[in-house]
Amino acid sequence: MLGHEIIVVGASAGGVEALIKLVRGLSKDLQASVFIVLHLPAQGPSVLPNILNHASILNAQHAIDQQKIEMGKIYIAPPDHHLLVEQGLMRVVGGPKENRHRPAIDALFRSAAIAYGAQVVGVVLTGALDDGTAGLLAIKQRNGITIVQDPNDAIYADMPRSALKHVAVDYCVPIVEIGPLLVRLVNEPIG
Repeated sequence: MLGHEIIVVGASAGGVEALIKLVRGLSKDLQASVFIVLHLPAQGPSVLPNILNHASILNAQHAIDQQKIEMGKIYIAPPDHHLLVEQGLMRVVGGPKENRHRPAIDALFRSAAIAYGAQVVGVVLTGALDDGTAGLLAIKQRNGITIVQDPNDAIYADMPRSALKHVAVDYCVPIVEIGPLLVRLVNEPIG
């Protein structure tokens, strides 16, 4: 039985705090891989893996081009690179900015939807503007599950509001409920 084993998460402004709360709700035996895009400045290092490793029992690391996907891991897009998902592996690439960003949430979501279809769970968190909306729609169109942080719970509500306006999302919940919801969805077979 196929399950929801590919989780893609996008966040922007206010995203570090939201991601900490999300990963705290994940279980150590999570039978899924988590991929995260957080809008970051292109220059300078990202310490997000270190931050999430302190908050989560799952290992968080920057994705590496051509790296094989492993269950129970958190993969983060490095600064100034798109993170894409293919069958069984990740791509970390340059390329043009999307929605004014590299990495872009839509690029990750779209690639996951194409590669894994109904096995994908897409999550849009706090952020300004609208990155993630088109990618979440791509996940929904391929029968994946869509989750949006409740805009009233988000530090910056633009991204969640945009997603809710343009996508018939499956769940709109506060950030503290998203981690446990993901654990439940991963353990449910695809309908």
